[in-house]
Amino acid sequence: MYLGIILETNDPERVWNAFRLANTALDADHSVEVFLLGDGVDAPDLEHEKFNPHGVMLKYTQNGGTLLACGTCLDSRDLEADELRPRATMADCLGVVEDADEVLTIG
Repeated sequence: MYLGIILETNDPERVWNAFRLANTALDADHSVEVFLLGDGVDAPDLEHEKFNPHGVMLKYTQNGGTLLACGTCLDSRDLEADELRPRATMADCLGVVEDADEVLTIG
């Protein structure tokens, strides 16, 4: 299965759970793409005493998961693209939606 996840939140627990699901899907030999949109572009910077959003995001990219981040959303927050925030466009987001067998929006 090809799973697309659109992540629109900077809530640490929701981000952590989204990437736990993404990692579980990768472990089960599914393809996964995650598109960070809106507040989701803040995800790599989140810290929390119980949840580790940054750690599960690193695991996701190290396991071959595809990660994209809305360039307009980065610009509106004065954030730079990086390994956990690769600059992408709405056309890339559309590609995730078009190509995926299932799309989840977590916000």
